[in-house]
Amino acid sequence: MKAIVYEKYGSPDVLQFKEIAIPAPADDEVLIHVRAASVNPLDWHFMRGEPWFIRLMLGLRKPKDKRLGVDVAGVVEAVGRNVIQFKAGDEVFGGCRGAFAEQVCAKEDELALKPANLSFEQAAAVLVAAITALQGLRDKGRIQPGHKVLIDGASGGVGTFAVQIAKSFGAEVTAVCSTRNLQTARSIDADHVIDYTREDFTRNGLSYDLILAANAYHSIFDYRRALSRSGICVKSGGKASIPHMILDLLLERWLSLFGDKKTCGFITKLSKPDLLLLKELLEAGKIVPVIDRQYPLSHTAEAIRYLEEGHARGKVIITVEDQR
Repeated sequence: MKAIVYEKYGSPDVLQFKEIAIPAPADDEVLIHVRAASVNPLDWHFMRGEPWFIRLMLGLRKPKDKRLGVDVAGVVEAVGRNVIQFKAGDEVFGGCRGAFAEQVCAKEDELALKPANLSFEQAAAVLVAAITALQGLRDKGRIQPGHKVLIDGASGGVGTFAVQIAKSFGAEVTAVCSTRNLQTARSIDADHVIDYTREDFTRNGLSYDLILAANAYHSIFDYRRALSRSGICVKSGGKASIPHMILDLLLERWLSLFGDKKTCGFITKLSKPDLLLLKELLEAGKIVPVIDRQYPLSHTAEAIRYLEEGHARGKVIITVEDQR
């Protein structure tokens, strides 16, 4: 089978499209014929081995696991002997290691049946971005009906899901994006839209119960200025350097001693209950994946290069031709 592999850390140029062996599912895994995958910032962080501390997990000098990709959607081809939720022929979506391939193995507990109203491309867009948005809003942001919620970076992968998930919780949602993405934000039913090239939401005098910074480009002090008295800012993205990240962490702890405003970051944890909740929202039409571009598997390097530029509207999809 064909797959994307990388032998060393670096730019998208290190990615190779090559023939590798078809994997065999473990007892708790299923073998999936991949129909689509999607690209996340997580993928280019792994590809580059940045920030440096993730190499403690991935391999110091070169990656121990040479496969790339997490989000996946496809058709079950075979199941391990302990698998009880799926059978051959089932259409599934969720996560795995090495999704940029024609076939992959995934754990039973990291998959769900694909919603019938979604294409494989739409289903592949969901896992990392939507769970990040859900956990940021619900678990860290403590979102409640009637909350005034602002999504900074509302037109990206996490942001487009965050706007819709916040609306499903009954919040009043303000989307922040650039001029070219205003229509995208309106199309996913944001109540208010701010063009950050013309207006600075941190200085317009308005305040919010919850800010989800899907692209944390502002300082902690700026975000706190836009929070209500007991508001919470949750940061889930950005390209800050390691020293900047450490400084933010120290500032967050120090500032938390003064008043009720909170700022925090978090690490997304893939969760079967959360995947099933998202499946319900998708089936009900309360959230709809936004797809910017699609690339064939052989052009994965180009897809990652495009995502790294930071201008994607919604998700970037990798498609795999059905050759069965």
